Amino acid sequence: MTTPCHNTACAAFPVGVRHAFRRWRLAVLGLACCFMLAPAHAERADRLKEMNIVSDRGGKLDQQNRFAEVEGNVVITKGTILMHADRVQVRQSAAGYDTAIAFGASGRPATFRQKRDGADEYIEGEADRLEYDAKTDTVKFVNNAVVRRLRGATVTDEISGNLITYDGTSQVSSVSGGATPTPANPSGRVRVTLTPREGTEAAAEASRTASQNAPTLKTSPELPPPAAASGAAR
Repeated sequence: MTTPCHNTACAAFPVGVRHAFRRWRLAVLGLACCFMLAPAHAERADRLKEMNIVSDRGGKLDQQNRFAEVEGNVVITKGTILMHADRVQVRQSAAGYDTAIAFGASGRPATFRQKRDGADEYIEGEADRLEYDAKTDTVKFVNNAVVRRLRGATVTDEISGNLITYDGTSQVSSVSGGATPTPANPSGRVRVTLTPREGTEAAAEASRTASQNAPTLKTSPELPPPAAASGAAR
């Protein structure tokens, strides 16, 4: 059900006047200077890109106060940033910076993914709630939080805890509070898993060791032909 609008700016929003459309888009304009940055720094310019929001059930837009709230399979894109959530609240400050609070649903956490600057690596994570701030270039993963670093499709590092804060500028994560106990982590302690960085001596040695310890496949000997059945008809 679409949230009703109570002001003139919101009443003009397409979701309010065209109920036949169940999906809608909202472009929250970023700063124009982001388009002047060099392509090599595109990932770090994510915070200055426009924010696009798509949802199934729509919501409300208060243009005067630069606020939007949408729900129902919400997808947010902003440069290389991709977020999925059940419900999202978005604000834009007077200075033009976006903030977004994304909420997951029962059994379906909110998720975040962003390409790391200058590498074929991605940061992705999930939590009950995400708090993104474009001005500080940070995202907080709140409650049942897990954040991973991927090299291509391979998970290289993983952190789990109650609150994880990722700084997109420094590309550093901080974690506090224990994680929710699970069968894999019954104590609920903070867990951090690190693998050697690609291109280092440790990574090369780990790769050689893995190759040496890999089991060797052997072919089976040929089976003899089946013996003729006794008493076969002539």
